[in-house]
Amino acid sequence: MIAVDWDTVKHFDQYEFRCGCCKVELMDATYIRRLDLLRDRMGFPFEVRSGYRCPEHNDRVSTTGLTGPHTTGHAADIYLFGRQVYELLQFAPAFNMTGLGIKAHGDHNRRFIHLDDLDKIGRPTVWSYA
Repeated sequence: MIAVDWDTVKHFDQYEFRCGCCKVELMDATYIRRLDLLRDRMGFPFEVRSGYRCPEHNDRVSTTGLTGPHTTGHAADIYLFGRQVYELLQFAPAFNMTGLGIKAHGDHNRRFIHLDDLDKIGRPTVWSYA
């Protein structure tokens, strides 16, 4: 994993990607660069809901357990709605976002789009959360 030089990131701050329990941030520089370029291309802000998660926190909040995508520094959940989601889904693959998870039901404040750049054999490319 390559550490992020946050001074070179245009649209995001380090604090947005810190683990919700221990406040550690171990995001990968290549992933953040891709996300920053995608944000630049889209022309509207992304609210980061979840970035890096330590294994213990991820195990508590996700079915992916101790080794889920957020524990790698290659994933983030962002908040978007309406037309913005449609536009994001059109452009994300061009920025090598290979994992797209969509939670688009329930309370608006609990909705999110998961974006990652992991390339795992047999893993779905696009999914929805029940």
